[in-house]
Amino acid sequence: MVLGKIAFSKAEKEFLSRNEACRVATCHDDVPHVVPVSYVFENNVFIFATDYETKKYENIRKNNRIALAVDVYSSVGNKAVCVQGTAELIEKGDEFARLYKIFHKCFEWVREDPWKEGDAPFVRVTPTHKTSWGLK
Repeated sequence: MVLGKIAFSKAEKEFLSRNEACRVATCHDDVPHVVPVSYVFENNVFIFATDYETKKYENIRKNNRIALAVDVYSSVGNKAVCVQGTAELIEKGDEFARLYKIFHKCFEWVREDPWKEGDAPFVRVTPTHKTSWGLK
């Protein structure tokens, strides 16, 4: 099953699967907002969790256009995958439960501070454009 319309190379997929943090950019009324989040990359889309009380949640509800960057900078070379796309909120149901199981397995912070439907939604980012560098 491929959800995202943008294809990722083998090197990009491997890089994205080795990392778990990215920076997410949202915008509303021409004011950008950038924050770090933990993500899961699955079927060419990115998933992250947010809280209802955040600026990023408020921005996504008003404007679902989004960008994110997964990057590693070092003295031996820089690597990154950057995407622009659309965000969809997943707040309940079977898809919420499936994603929660994935996050519970992947991230210690989820196991230490669990939540349920209605506490915090997931955000699915479907890329429409991408660029990458430093990946072979």
